[in-house]
Amino acid sequence: MRSGDEMLQQIVEKSAVDTGFRQRLLTDPKTTISGELGISIPDSMNIRVHESDMQTVHLALPPDPNITEEQLEAISAGLCCCW
Repeated sequence: MRSGDEMLQQIVEKSAVDTGFRQRLLTDPKTTISGELGISIPDSMNIRVHESDMQTVHLALPPDPNITEEQLEAISAGLCCCW
């Protein structure tokens, strides 16, 4: 099984050389990523792809480490993979 970092690297590398893939990633990231990696992404998970340019850089912060009991239960039940 590949790690999340390896899957992200695959997506980023392909988006750098395949303009059609990059456009699909920007317009419909969940379907595009699912198809490329051959994985199912839960309906409850949102994916947003941002494209940096020379004037704008996007910074993604990790989830807040102070999770609620409800979030902890979801993680324990395998309903969330964010923590």
